[in-house]
Amino acid sequence: MAGIDSTVPGSPHTTSPLPGVPAAAGPADAALPPGALIQDRLASWVSDLTTLHELTERLIRTSSLDEALREVLGAGAALVGARRGMAVLEPADGRGPTSTIGLGLAHSDLGTIETVPRGATSYGRLLDGLPDPGHPERVPDPIAIRDVRTEEGLDPRHREVAARLGYAASYALPLATEDAGRLGAVVWLYDEPAEPGDRQRHLIGLYGRFATEHLARLLQVERARVQVATVAEELLPSRLPRVPGVQLAARHRTGPLGGGDWYDALPLPDGALGLAVGSVSGTGPSALAAMGRLRASLRAYAVMEGEDPVAVLSDLELLLRITEPARSATALFAYAEPAQRRIVLAGAGHCPPLVVGDRRTEFVETSLSAPLGMLSCWEAPSVELSPAPGETVLLYTDGLLRRTGDAMDRAFARLHAAAASVPRADRGDPGAVADHVLRTLLPEGLDPVVDGEDVVLLAARFE
Repeated sequence: MAGIDSTVPGSPHTTSPLPGVPAAAGPADAALPPGALIQDRLASWVSDLTTLHELTERLIRTSSLDEALREVLGAGAALVGARRGMAVLEPADGRGPTSTIGLGLAHSDLGTIETVPRGATSYGRLLDGLPDPGHPERVPDPIAIRDVRTEEGLDPRHREVAARLGYAASYALPLATEDAGRLGAVVWLYDEPAEPGDRQRHLIGLYGRFATEHLARLLQVERARVQVATVAEELLPSRLPRVPGVQLAARHRTGPLGGGDWYDALPLPDGALGLAVGSVSGTGPSALAAMGRLRASLRAYAVMEGEDPVAVLSDLELLLRITEPARSATALFAYAEPAQRRIVLAGAGHCPPLVVGDRRTEFVETSLSAPLGMLSCWEAPSVELSPAPGETVLLYTDGLLRRTGDAMDRAFARLHAAAASVPRADRGDPGAVADHVLRTLLPEGLDPVVDGEDVVLLAARFE
């Protein structure tokens, strides 16, 4: 068949491979003994079942919607004997997400296809026809166009685009089941006039139903992740305050399970500034709720007695121990006076800040202390430091270190090296300093889909 680029070898048998697909009887079949014919058909069934098993095994190993759609495109191309195609994710409930992914098609090619009126394309007809108002439970049949040049009723623009991109036929399959509803559609493109046979249609139908259910599960996970990330972002400052003598920048990324890392910057009386970072144990909605309560409480304590960071964290520890005895947290609170370039800070089981400047890059020596909620009574001495003009103080959570995948001592060394390598031209901007540290420490970026810790980085540059 034209355009075959199969990654999974097809069955060498010519008889019908699976139940429900009629077998084509021929002279060769008539000459075979009944037992040999049955064995041949059984071998075909086993071959096709093995192929489906391999393809579905590869599919269930995908963990994101884009990755799954690419796998569906490739597997489907092997099953129907096509070389190119595109997948459109467009859930019928309108809640998103939506995306279009191509196989063997450049981004510009996808844009060219989208210039065809939606109702004139086979995938558009499948998307707009689901669900059928008269039969909401019915999933529409796939649409095969054997020859774009001779197919009746096609939009002239459709023929023009097909000629430009060099495809002559297409086969469109809905990504829909009665349980999952409509999620999208996939269309494969042939280089020459062609269409899948009965065996291929049956196989791609089975695979398509399985793929739709898998995509539905990934869609639920993605929506939950987005909701958790949105809640986490709403619990954090919507904007950083402007305080004379200091510039602030923050970078935050919530992990896929929704952790409890947080940061805060709070203007205080007499031109002072409270800076805080922390992490609540656990993941998911309960950790986010606890993080919100802890951050709100710290803001109140900071206003009342911010000049004494030890007192602030002691009050926070007492509150956590009384209200949430089963939870622990780490926190660091710094009382800054930008005009005097003076910082007094205390930490509870938290990573030491890092000072970055032209003449030094060093960790602040803080005393060892247990996390909040771990001891019957928490208290640790505070530390005072005086940043030089132009120096930046980095506060961060241990998720930044854990994301590296290294042991903690090596992760600290890598963080120090990343901060020391900030270009001189970027040191005047705390946001540029934070971005450089993130790029250097985590060169693969912060993919929200990949399992990992929350990451918080708060940078304060003193003028």
